Amino acid sequence: MVTAKVWVLKKHFEGFPKTSNFDLKKIELPNLKDGELLLESVFLSVDPYMRPYSQRDMKEGDVMIGTQVARIVDSKNPAFTVGAFVVASSGWRTHFISNGKDLQFLPSSWPESLPRSLALGTIGMPGLTAYFGLFEVCKMKPGETVLVNAAAGAVGSVVGQLAKIGGCKVVGCAGSDDKVAYLKKLGFDEAFNYKTVTSLDEALHKASPDGYDCFFDNVGGEFASVAINHMKKYGRIAVCGAISQYNESVPQKGPYVQFPMIFKELRMEGFIVSRWNNRREEGLKALLKWVMEGKVKYHEQVTEGFENMPAAFIGMLKGDNIGKAIIKV
Repeated sequence: MVTAKVWVLKKHFEGFPKTSNFDLKKIELPNLKDGELLLESVFLSVDPYMRPYSQRDMKEGDVMIGTQVARIVDSKNPAFTVGAFVVASSGWRTHFISNGKDLQFLPSSWPESLPRSLALGTIGMPGLTAYFGLFEVCKMKPGETVLVNAAAGAVGSVVGQLAKIGGCKVVGCAGSDDKVAYLKKLGFDEAFNYKTVTSLDEALHKASPDGYDCFFDNVGGEFASVAINHMKKYGRIAVCGAISQYNESVPQKGPYVQFPMIFKELRMEGFIVSRWNNRREEGLKALLKWVMEGKVKYHEQVTEGFENMPAAFIGMLKGDNIGKAIIKV
């Protein structure tokens, strides 16, 4: 008999999440039936989407939603061998049972030298979000100028590097001087700290006086309201996230977008990466290749210990991490 530790949503978030919103419980797992396997989480992910999705999809008392890289420790399913690693979306759990249908193997060409935790970041859902958002939604072309906010995060840092691979000028903004230094290290052409500039409007203009062809928006709110006025004619905006608004108890009110949308004939499209699930292998193969070639660099903020998941989640929402926030069990 295996005892699993799980984090449940004790109380729905009101404003910014607190550790008191979570409860750590123990669950006795049943013996395996034919076709099932037992998995042990090795790395777990905390991501911004968990904040709005928990409000929309979860009830109080549910296990927190999330993804992990897990090791198979017992198997009664011939398709899965003990010791293999998979990506699962089984929530905040140390152990769980699966019938295998919801599991995804790491790419077969994954080298031993590469951390498997990257399957939760640069070579996982955040990397795929950057890949498809940039190439399919923004339809970025060589020679264009790309703007990305939350640029030092798990998605934004990949967006900027893919745009450079694609022959674009890249402007990124982040919330600390350390993050700005990281963006410069990644090869961003321009980067600034949005918290310390005297005027966001002036900073965007200075970084690219001619404006922006593509805007990859992870933040929404005031930033998006200002940035839309700096778009070039026929510009494209990929709306990936709105982290500035996830923890607001009262909805923000901002300027209306119709005038710049009409006069500049802009295209703005929201997207969720699962739209391209049928092309997942293509995206992962490209990202893995670029990482192995050194064209895409990565940084992980690793928190040790399953018991520290709520603190890591809260820290990620506060912007404490550079790159991908990961929990190592």
